[in-house]
Amino acid sequence: MKRRVVNKQFNSSRCVVCGDRNQFSLKTRFYDLDNGEVAAVFRTEDWHQSYPGRVHGGILSAVLDETIGRAIWVTSPDTWAVTVELELKFRKPVPTDAELKALGRVTRDARRLFEGSGEILLPDGTVAVEAKGKYFKMPVGEIASEKFLESEWYRIEDEAEPDEIELGDPDG
Repeated sequence: MKRRVVNKQFNSSRCVVCGDRNQFSLKTRFYDLDNGEVAAVFRTEDWHQSYPGRVHGGILSAVLDETIGRAIWVTSPDTWAVTVELELKFRKPVPTDAELKALGRVTRDARRLFEGSGEILLPDGTVAVEAKGKYFKMPVGEIASEKFLESEWYRIEDEAEPDEIELGDPDG
């Protein structure tokens, strides 16, 4: 199944999930999709492992936390999120040295909190990890220094931005 990309989200310079100036980062790219969800595209390497050939669950948790937290930007691009709780279910092992995708969406939006859910998809589209979480809405100035937006928050212009994201077809 394919989804149309309607917007590319910004990246941070040093974030462990999306930072382009962090040698340990997954360098994840985030895209708003035409169905109101956010897709994350990232590549795991052998140094992201727990057991040989398998991505550490903490890395996967961080990706889902970031993806669900960013889902609020589809409808409220100036709203920032701080995680209140995150619950995960690990369904299948996730390989290292693979390009993976995550999806996130808002399931409930209230004045001060929102809730969301998401999944990490294996290359064939099979759901490997599921998550749901609660996030507190905060102004960015209460989370990071005001210089963050000026110096560490920007859109990375890649050579080949996707028009669509392939989410795979687990049914073949």
